[in-house]
Amino acid sequence: MNIDTILFDLDGTLIDTAPDLAYALNTLLKESGLEAKSFEQIKPLVAFGGKALIKFGFGCDENHPNFSNCHQRLLEIYTKNIDLNSAPFDGIGALIKNLVKQRINWGIVTNKPENLTHLLLQKLNIQPGVVVCGDTLEFNKPHPAPLLYACAQLAIEPRRCLFVGDDKNDMLAGSNAGIKTVAVTYGYGQVKSDWNYDYKINQPQELLELI
Repeated sequence: MNIDTILFDLDGTLIDTAPDLAYALNTLLKESGLEAKSFEQIKPLVAFGGKALIKFGFGCDENHPNFSNCHQRLLEIYTKNIDLNSAPFDGIGALIKNLVKQRINWGIVTNKPENLTHLLLQKLNIQPGVVVCGDTLEFNKPHPAPLLYACAQLAIEPRRCLFVGDDKNDMLAGSNAGIKTVAVTYGYGQVKSDWNYDYKINQPQELLELI
């Protein structure tokens, strides 16, 4: 493949953030006098953001009068503990080093808010060539705009790029942007054929073999 750029989703693809998001939710539940949820219950919901965690943990929707306060408190707890246990998935560090060595651009396109994304990257000393977040533009994934914006920032053509993710919305975003997609099985989503991905990998290093 004639590829010179790799773009990654963040949570569940580049960094394993589920432990700290689970910690934040369970801390909030304990503060509210409720029982903690198991990590295995929380993990699949991480890709859907903090509001999904509140809905699950408290069994309510956004119309509940206390929903907004709970969501805000969740974010406060998470922000203070954003790098407690979060770390790049095994093999990501070596993968990034190889991409840099081969002069392949790399960046992050996530639906995570800018303040949390940049704080996490700073704490973990990760320095991508471009970062596009959920509130960087008017639209976020699965809309193609964030991926196309990332390509424009790097001055590369979408057809020379791969987008790597662990969620169906990642695959849709790539397809909508005319970018080949790579689904990872080590993340938080259970990869399914109806995601219509172009490639699938089980470990980060397989990406090097792919390109």
